[in-house]
Amino acid sequence: MSAGDLKKFALFVEFTEEDRTALDELLEPETITAGRTLFCEGNEAGALILLKSGRVRLLTEASGEMGLMCEGTWLGAISLMTIGRREATVRAEDDCEILTLSRPAFRRLVEDAPTTACRLAEAVVYDLSAALRPQLGLVQQELSSDDIVVSG
Repeated sequence: MSAGDLKKFALFVEFTEEDRTALDELLEPETITAGRTLFCEGNEAGALILLKSGRVRLLTEASGEMGLMCEGTWLGAISLMTIGRREATVRAEDDCEILTLSRPAFRRLVEDAPTTACRLAEAVVYDLSAALRPQLGLVQQELSSDDIVVSG
């Protein structure tokens, strides 16, 4: 994959060519065959996974099937900056090509190309906040409900 190919991922839309080149140098490509599990719920998270081609299915013990993700999407971005466990099992639905940015590779990016690492962190936070906004609206509606009584 070339640095220019990273443009197909919305996470990198605001990146410069220099940013994409710095990132591309740290990505590890891998082919995953259909039916293979990429990672399991509860395992330690430690990498951003970019789905270059194919589809993966997300599953959790509590909820069952959570959905299907297609090429151009990513998983685990927050695990670059926080320590935690995978919240779902991810299984390849088709043969897939993935690109992995491990936490140690991200740390190298921080040292070697701090502006690029900052852009990546900003993109991850933006993506997460966009996903959380609808939920925050529901919480705000609940808090403004007449049913809430505050005692002091």
